[in-house]
Amino acid sequence: MADVDHLAELFAPLGGVTFKRMFSGYGIMKDGMMFALISRDELYLKADDAFAERFRAEGARQWQPHMRGKTMAMPYWQVPQRLFDEPEEFAEWAGIAFEVTRRLKAEKKPGRARRPAKSAPKAAKHASGAEPGAKTKATPKRR
Repeated sequence: MADVDHLAELFAPLGGVTFKRMFSGYGIMKDGMMFALISRDELYLKADDAFAERFRAEGARQWQPHMRGKTMAMPYWQVPQRLFDEPEEFAEWAGIAFEVTRRLKAEKKPGRARRPAKSAPKAAKHASGAEPGAKTKATPKRR
């Protein structure tokens, strides 16, 4: 597993960053929002399209986990190796990832309003047209 203590030091300038054990790695959170993750000993930062260009320019890979039989491209990008030796620039990139996460959350449309609960179905009427349980006149049997 990645050296979480070292990563905690690199993320320290952002303040309030926590690591939450998840699946085979960690979710890296600030203010209840996950903006980075560790998967299979690789650190990834969340990026929008504009920020992702910086990752591409560094030759970084996008996180593409295999889930439910499909490979899914997620908005997280592998942190360039050189940033681990450049704490100030690492903190800058991490800060951008957090701001992207915060902005995307704010832009997210609120979920659809819940549909009102359906009222109980009307009681089925008996073949005679009467409500179930209602007393009806007995009809004589024909012979």
